[in-house]
Formats: sequence, structure tokens, C-alpha cells
Amino acid sequence: MELTMARVYSLERMLVGAVLVVLTVLAWAFMVTGDTSGDMAMPVTGAAAQGWNLHLLILNVIMWGVMMVAMMLPGAAPMIMTYIRVHQRRVASHRAVAPTWVFVAGYLVVWAGFGVMAAIAQWILHQTSLLSSAMGHVAPLSGAALLILAGAFQFSHLKQACLNKCQSPLGFLMTEWREGLAGAFIMGARHGAFCAGCCWALMLLMFVGGVMSLIWMAGLAFYFLAEKLVPWPRLFSHATGMVLIAAGVLMIAVH
Repeated sequence: MELTMARVYSLERMLVGAVLVVLTVLAWAFMVTGDTSGDMAMPVTGAAAQGWNLHLLILNVIMWGVMMVAMMLPGAAPMIMTYIRVHQRRVASHRAVAPTWVFVAGYLVVWAGFGVMAAIAQWILHQTSLLSSAMGHVAPLSGAALLILAGAFQFSHLKQACLNKCQSPLGFLMTEWREGLAGAFIMGARHGAFCAGCCWALMLLMFVGGVMSLIWMAGLAFYFLAEKLVPWPRLFSHATGMVLIAAGVLMIAVH
């Protein structure tokens, strides 16, 4: 019986992992298709002369939401897989648990909210002519300011506190555990909030490299994942901060 349950739990973890991979691949495929076909960018860019309307703003919110899934779900995978292991142990000991998807939903809701704010910020920047185009980038000096801001944030206590929460999935669950469906959703949302607190300044760099730029998306997604896995996170963050500040200063000097 124990061997059978161990196999069931292993298959369940494999299934959850496969679902995470599929969701990530679909999100990236959506972004790549939109980027190469122009179906996503062209309507917004074409509306530049008339300004954005509600339909185009909603379209942009959807794009940012999909981008959040593509970029942030891989980085959340260690926490999600840890949650399912805790979930399985509690099931085995006949204690109440909530499905993994409830935890994931809480995480994604936070990042969806971040996507909404980013889409609105993009709309404001475009309306005030601070973006080179609807899907473009900010002016060099504004980009330099964002680089320096993101670099400085890498040295902040808030950055390190949030990163510590993201780097220790089991520690997070031990200190943040809540019972029931609402508890699982809140745990997922709190983890998403810590993740957003860790990454928000770096996400602003999308306005430097070009909104919806696949290269910048891939680079940031890889960095977010690496930042959670490296054995020396503080040194890694500080080194990144110095590089970003230097890049900002260099951009100011050039322009």
C-alpha cells in the first residue's frame, strides 16, 4: 500500500510539473506569435495617433498578464513543488489540505495585478509621449534613471527580505502555513507579494529594453530563476546592482 501511494504521489508531482511546463510554454508561444505576427503590437501601435481606447487597454492588460505567467511561473516552480510535497504529507496523515491549484491561483492573482498596473503605466507613458512608441522604450535618460533605480534597489533591505522568503520554499510554508482553501490562496498570494517585492524594480527594465521585447523578457526570466537558486544570493544581487548602476551612469554619459 505504501509503495502504491508513493507511486501515486510521484505521478501527481510529475503531473503538476508537466502542467507548469505546458502553461509556461503556451505563454511564451503566445508572446512569440504576437511578437512575430504583429497581431499584438500592431493594433496598439496603430492607435498611437488616436490614443488608446478601453479595448486596446484591455488587450494590453492581457498581454502583460500572459507575460507575467511566461516570466514568473518558472521561478515559482520550486515553491509550488514544495507545496505539493507538504500537501501529500498532510494527506497521508489524514489532515485537511487544499489543492495545489488554489495556492497557484493566489500567486498568479498577485502577478496579474502587477500586470494591470504595468499596462496602465505603459498607457500613461505613451499618452505623455515618454515612450518611443506604444510598444517601444523610454528615452535614454529615463532609461538610465530606471537602470540606476533597479540597481540601487538590489542593495535594499526590502529586496533581501523578499528574496529570502522566495529562496526558502519550505521555510516559507513553515512560517506562513494557513489551513483551508482561503488559507492556501492567501499563502499563494503572500508568496506572490514577496516575489513581486523582490522583482518589481527589475521588471521596470522592460520599459528600457522595449515593452514586450522577447530578448529582455527571456533575460529577466532567466535572472529571476537564477536569483532564487544561486547559493550566494546577496552577492549575486549586489553584483547585479553594481552592473545596473554602471550601465545607467554610462547611458547618461553617452547621451
